[in-house]
Amino acid sequence: MRDRLASDYAPDGAERPGTYPYTRGISAEPKPWIMGQYAGFGSAQQSNQRFRALLDAGQTGFSVALDLPTQMGYDSDDPGAAGEVGRVGVAIDSLADVEILMDGIPLEQISQVRTTANSIGYLWAALFVALAERRGTRPDEFGLFIQNDVLKEFIARGTQIFPAAPSLTLAADTIEYCATNLPRWTPLSMSGYHIRESGGTAEHEIAFTFANAIAYLDEVVRRGVPIDRVAPTLYTFLSITMDFLPEVAKFRAARRVWARILRERYGATDPRSQQLRIFAFTAGSTFTAQQPLNNVVRATMEATAAALAGVQTMHVSAYDEALGVPTESAATLALRTQQVVALESGLTETVDPFGGSYAIERLTDDLDAKITSLLADIDRRGGALACIESGWFAHELADAAYQHMLDVESGERVVVGLNQFRSPTEPLDVFAVDPAMEAAQVSAVRAVRARRDQAAVDAALDHLRTAALAGTNVMEPTIAAVRSYATVGEVIDVLRDVHGAWTPTATF
Repeated sequence: MRDRLASDYAPDGAERPGTYPYTRGISAEPKPWIMGQYAGFGSAQQSNQRFRALLDAGQTGFSVALDLPTQMGYDSDDPGAAGEVGRVGVAIDSLADVEILMDGIPLEQISQVRTTANSIGYLWAALFVALAERRGTRPDEFGLFIQNDVLKEFIARGTQIFPAAPSLTLAADTIEYCATNLPRWTPLSMSGYHIRESGGTAEHEIAFTFANAIAYLDEVVRRGVPIDRVAPTLYTFLSITMDFLPEVAKFRAARRVWARILRERYGATDPRSQQLRIFAFTAGSTFTAQQPLNNVVRATMEATAAALAGVQTMHVSAYDEALGVPTESAATLALRTQQVVALESGLTETVDPFGGSYAIERLTDDLDAKITSLLADIDRRGGALACIESGWFAHELADAAYQHMLDVESGERVVVGLNQFRSPTEPLDVFAVDPAMEAAQVSAVRAVRARRDQAAVDAALDHLRTAALAGTNVMEPTIAAVRSYATVGEVIDVLRDVHGAWTPTATF
């Protein structure tokens, strides 16, 4: 409905949607976002069934939740994985599991296949290259979306494996390889979500995220990759909290700041480089185990804020996530929430409907100034790596999280059902992982090792070690290793021998 576009109402001389600095959106035309629900638990077979159910329910993209052993580079039969296999995501030990996970799912018909692989981003990319080969298709026929933001792990989430500097190198290897060979893939989703979930403010979320992005971009540009080849492939992954109007303003300010960074700092001339593509995820930290059905309302409010802000992809959390892995019915309701907001509200027919609002414009300008000031401070401190190694990032988040906790405990920040309007909570059916699943997964990875060509595995891992020692891009040797059914743990062990393991060394 052309007559309802926000650009038609903009006064002469005002910024139009789809024009630099993209405060009002990266497109002049209203577009529905990609609906991509985050899911994964237990075995690859169980997660495959959940993905199929969500796709049948109308999902247009999906995110793969990996269990902690996989994210940390441990195979399911490693003693360090005991008790955690398949609990907070799906267990992936080798290409064999990826083949099961994606069985019957037509990759070329899915708009995005995303994952939270950060410390193992290069490995996840390699697994899907090898999967495409097994299927007789080209990897560039579908879109893979890898979070691959390992620096964020040192700040907020804690699944880092190697020290910060080699971790940055491995993430840059993935970005460089994809920018050169797989331009349809997203090799980096700069992640502020976990920064916000760890207690950061809106300005922390955006400034720390962009500081990390600058570290990645500096590295790949240093390697000779043109900025206009890599920047258009990137996404950012941000939280949506219950601060409704400030969240709308946050997304607008983030687009503006990103556009300036790419134009002024890197000299990017391709408009796609300057346009911040946003994957918004409703904030799990705002959900409560008390009166969990209230979380349906919270999810709807947060999804509406993201819709008003013009995001490109969205996940809506299930109401029972404060209790555990979502049940299938709760996950389906979360998808239905997106569908109602997108298809029944009319919000997708207008670009930046709050543009020109006194409140929104003031909030946007204020956040722009705070983010810009924080980025300048980070630069003065030596950049993202220096702030990670000194502990400054972690210190800032700890202070903000403590203040938030005080606000909730004092009642200054109301959380319905938690610090006000308490009432007994009706018991809910909570999802539980079958205890027998871990033993089955242990048997499965051992069976893969027993039937593969061990000589081919050994040769591929030796090649990987040689590349890592030489400081060359490890993507090709990693692909060769997973193609031979080397396991996640075996690949990580080789790189851990080369780079060492991360241990906390400094506090601010």
